[in-house]
Amino acid sequence: MNENTEVVVIGGGYAGVMAANRLTQRADVTVTLVNPRPDFVHRIRLHQLVGGTDGAVVDYRDVLAAGVRLVVDTVTRIDAAGRGLELASGGTLGYDYLVYAVGSGSADPSVPGAAEYAYPIGTFEEARRLRPVLDAAPATAPVTVVGAGPTGIETAAELAEAGRAVTLVCGGVLGPYLHPRGRRSVARRLARLGVTVLDGPDSKVTAVTPDAVRLGGGRELPSTVTIWTAGFGVPDLAVRSGLSTDALGRLLTDETLTSIDDDRVFAAGDSAAPSGLPLRMSCQAAMPMGARAADTVLSLIGGERPETLNQSFAAQCISLGRGDGIFQFAKRSDVAVWFNIDGRLGAKLKETVCQGVVKHLADEAAKPGGYRLHRVGGGPARRQQLERAGRSETPAPAGRGA
Repeated sequence: MNENTEVVVIGGGYAGVMAANRLTQRADVTVTLVNPRPDFVHRIRLHQLVGGTDGAVVDYRDVLAAGVRLVVDTVTRIDAAGRGLELASGGTLGYDYLVYAVGSGSADPSVPGAAEYAYPIGTFEEARRLRPVLDAAPATAPVTVVGAGPTGIETAAELAEAGRAVTLVCGGVLGPYLHPRGRRSVARRLARLGVTVLDGPDSKVTAVTPDAVRLGGGRELPSTVTIWTAGFGVPDLAVRSGLSTDALGRLLTDETLTSIDDDRVFAAGDSAAPSGLPLRMSCQAAMPMGARAADTVLSLIGGERPETLNQSFAAQCISLGRGDGIFQFAKRSDVAVWFNIDGRLGAKLKETVCQGVVKHLADEAAKPGGYRLHRVGGGPARRQQLERAGRSETPAPAGRGA
């Protein structure tokens, strides 16, 4: 009779749910998912929560395998030596293997006044907190969105389409990831929505006050509501627990997503830094990494050699209100190319992606092991990245000590 193996997953986002579902393939594995919220946050819809067009949550019963035990709590410390977790409720959990998938959130802004007067929207709680603030502001009140990555662009477009007077402060380039052709398309759509886009070297924010935003060029913008989307950070749980991390706090792993400190700890998603070379923060990376981390655990339980990360990227999609969007194609190495699909078809593709993410999780819950996108060819691009950094992709032996 096989001995039961306890696997705990910290974090119930895209990576964590995928990993937890996949781990239920084996009947002799008990899977526990620890998450601070009772519902799954569909994070790529948070801009819609801000705009009032979607709730951005999904019932865990719709995406989590029935065999996964959900513990609604927060892990405050990992005791890697003792293979245990301390919980905010005062309880503890033991584990044989641990998957670290705590995700990311808003970075602490260093700009004077930003922490006091700007509203971040990197988490569900932050986005929900902003809703009544917007509802209380007059329809004509100036709204400033700081940060011109996907979140900033999507939030500015969503609010402008709802009739808000929006200024998007880029702090540099509009949509840095985008190909110039795609960037021009996004700029045209924002202009049609009435969004004022401020880019270039003088668009860096130097201070935020209760009713204004100051820019590096000396300009001051009136702003009744300032929304902060510039930068993301990760929880400091790994740092506080004495595990090795990169400068941002992401858990350092090898290419099998195994912690460089402990062969019973694995990481996936935004909070992982494989070989010190993290992937772009996105559900496009998080779900395959969750599947890869689960496969590594299952390989070790089965006495097999785990495979290495084989991540491939295809595109970045951005919604521009409910009726427009852009699907920016990319090389497997995650570099944007000239080709994109915009307009209404771009919006439909983005919506298909949003729905497809939930479907992937639900399908894996119903049929663990069915997800295959983490096996799509992307290895050559990853190997080139490792070679440029002078790193090896050879996995460590399965029996490596903690």
